[in-house]
Amino acid sequence: MAGNAGMARGDELAGKVALVTGGARNIGRAIARSLAAGGAAVMVNAISSRDAAQETADMIEKAGGRAAVFLADVTDVAAVRSMVEDTVGRFGRLDILVNNAAVRRETPFEEMTVEEWRRVNAIVLDGAFICTQACLPHLKRGGGGAVVNIGGLTGHKGALARLHVVTSKGGLAAMTKGLALDLAPHNITVNCVVPGTVDTVRGSSSAPERPDYRRSVPPVGRRGEPEEVAAVVRMLCGPDFRYITGQSIHVNGGGFMP
Repeated sequence: MAGNAGMARGDELAGKVALVTGGARNIGRAIARSLAAGGAAVMVNAISSRDAAQETADMIEKAGGRAAVFLADVTDVAAVRSMVEDTVGRFGRLDILVNNAAVRRETPFEEMTVEEWRRVNAIVLDGAFICTQACLPHLKRGGGGAVVNIGGLTGHKGALARLHVVTSKGGLAAMTKGLALDLAPHNITVNCVVPGTVDTVRGSSSAPERPDYRRSVPPVGRRGEPEEVAAVVRMLCGPDFRYITGQSIHVNGGGFMP
């Protein structure tokens, strides 16, 4: 399985610098480590989980890579600008942005507050907008780059008691198309990687595990691993995949076939 196999080493991203939001654990951590294994220096973002984010950075450095940590709320314009400037100041450039920051909550629609609705959409949609806009001047300065949004299967299939998550992830897929058109003239690709059911460790703000866990296993007979999602992100950031943009690429073991 991917999680036991480790990160494939390579140098296709040598000299590149990546910013990964929500990179403290799970899929975000796997993405940060995979990009570093490809040769990129990585800024690991988290909103407050400094220890977990530092653990991700330590993993990268122990494997011979370069990494740093910056705590910032992706919905805070000033904080994001500071994070981007710190990344460029530390590593000299910025070539890759992975918009992974998100929350997974479960609330019946009739109980959902406007504040919760706005917060979930702000983190996923506003966060991707703010981070991409802050990174754009540096992506352009480097002659192009890659933006990868991390979507969600719920945005394509729907989900019970998760209207805020469904809406935000569906919107992220649409944002990907619009950004791909806007940024194509600058040699910047924009794609959305959509994980299916993936084994992760859930934080305190996440939805509880539903009792129908086994029914969520896709046709391949198992849940995915974060490293399998990360491998697709790394691929899209590499030099051999510059003709792919504006796409939502599903990584789900056959659980959803659009």
